[in-house]
Amino acid sequence: MSNSSSIRHFLLLALADMRQLQLLLFCLLLGISLAALLGNGLIISAVACSHHLHTPMFFFLLHLALSDLGSICTTVPKAMHNSLWDTSTISYSGCAAQLFLYVFFIGTEFSLLTVMCYDRYVSICKPLHYGTLLGSRACDHMAAAAWASAFLHALLHTANTFSLPLCHGNALDQFFCEIPQILKLSCSHSKPRELGLLVFSISLAFGCFVFMVFSYVQIFRAVLGIPSEQGRHKAFSTCLPHLTVVSLFVSTGTFAYLKPPSMSSQSLDLAVSVLYSVVPSALNPLIYSLRNQELKAAVWTLMTRWYQRQ
Repeated sequence: MSNSSSIRHFLLLALADMRQLQLLLFCLLLGISLAALLGNGLIISAVACSHHLHTPMFFFLLHLALSDLGSICTTVPKAMHNSLWDTSTISYSGCAAQLFLYVFFIGTEFSLLTVMCYDRYVSICKPLHYGTLLGSRACDHMAAAAWASAFLHALLHTANTFSLPLCHGNALDQFFCEIPQILKLSCSHSKPRELGLLVFSISLAFGCFVFMVFSYVQIFRAVLGIPSEQGRHKAFSTCLPHLTVVSLFVSTGTFAYLKPPSMSSQSLDLAVSVLYSVVPSALNPLIYSLRNQELKAAVWTLMTRWYQRQ
């Protein structure tokens, strides 16, 4: 038995047992991190520097890229450090900071994906009201609401989680600090409050998901009503990247947290956790840039200018 007041550090789950495999995974995480930093950095720079991309869709995409950068920079550096130096410890304060930042950036990303869905809905289903419903002030307010609500959500969960007494050691079955893993260490009589918060958060997330499903039903109905094939293709092409990113985000997270216990194993759980916490941040820029000609042209122009200055 141990008390949370006596815990100075946590033990994270090692990515691998063999030293050679640890170094291999370090290189893999390094490659994914560099891809995420490059892809999201190019999107942020292209949107910021290209005046013709100063539209609501790209404005929210810039914020999404910022949240992706924050997310991958929260979990991956510590995992890379532990793999390189063959260690597994993280300080108590470091764990609290990591949990707060992870919940903050993931919450922001989901809120932004919901707002981006609304942007696509208004663009296709209510094009005459687009300038009114999604003016610059409205976009600023929605982006600020996404970041602020995620901040309060993360602060509430972090403060509540780390106020629980820990009675079952300090070893976490995850390569980064996560709420469910810390709950496993808490005393059984202290869990209901945090479980109630988790149920509330899941209910809000489910509400956002229902809103996105309803919006896309309306979008598909409107698109199928467009008489020209070229118009339908153009409308679908603006929605497909967002729909792909949402599907990747929701499917990996749902499988990680709701998979049946019979499918659980340490190696599978670790692979799934890397899939939902690391991979989307690197894939999102690729998904958006491949399907959007304006963004590709802006990125290419930005890279050409940078090369000419060298």
